[in-house]
Amino acid sequence: MKREKKEEQVKSLHHELGASQAVFLTDYQGLNVEKITQLRRSIRGAGGSYRVVKNTLLRRASVGTPAQALEEKFVGPTAIALCEAEPVALAKVLVAFAKDNEKLEIQGGILGEKILNLNLIQELAKMPPKEVLLSRLLGTLNAPVTNFVGVLAAVLGQLVYVLKALENKKRQGE
Repeated sequence: MKREKKEEQVKSLHHELGASQAVFLTDYQGLNVEKITQLRRSIRGAGGSYRVVKNTLLRRASVGTPAQALEEKFVGPTAIALCEAEPVALAKVLVAFAKDNEKLEIQGGILGEKILNLNLIQELAKMPPKEVLLSRLLGTLNAPVTNFVGVLAAVLGQLVYVLKALENKKRQGE
């Protein structure tokens, strides 16, 4: 590969690494073209991208990005999965694919500034989707207001009940 093309690749990869919320490193050795294509489709469906990268280019491109913390793992055949949108969905795809295809080895990753090992990536994959987490949060935020309205309604209901009882007592006394 010519130097200009390598420099262009490093620049492009640096931009992608900087813009990504999550980066996952995998060892793809032993997967055939059909399996890698299947994995790429699944990752694309989860809003990510998957590419095989030379370690020297990856080292240069990662400088100044959070992915630089993974530099020690840039050995052997390396492929990276990048995600700009939903890291949980990408982690689910990688873990599920690795479970079905023993040849794919997840080496590690980074989420924001946090370095992830295989166990943390598997825990991330078990998390519910973003929409479910947001609905749970809204339910939690809404609960105190709902309870307060319920208490006020109960107090008002009791007041109306007492007033009704007083009215009935006055009618009986007349």
